[in-house]
Amino acid sequence: MLSRETINRIIIIGFMVLVGFCLAKAIYYNSVMGIILALTSLGAGIYFLYILAKAKEEMEAERVR
Repeated sequence: MLSRETINRIIIIGFMVLVGFCLAKAIYYNSVMGIILALTSLGAGIYFLYILAKAKEEMEAERVR
């Protein structure tokens, strides 16, 4: 059975692949709204990963104390 960390990574990679696909399709069809929405989704995903890493770092710091 897959560990929780592996499942989380698969979900995150899957999300980023889907956002990249949507961005590519929006560029292909010259859709300004699609490009804006795909870039917003990409930014939200990157910001989520930043917050996740920061929270994990804080949890480790609390565990050490």
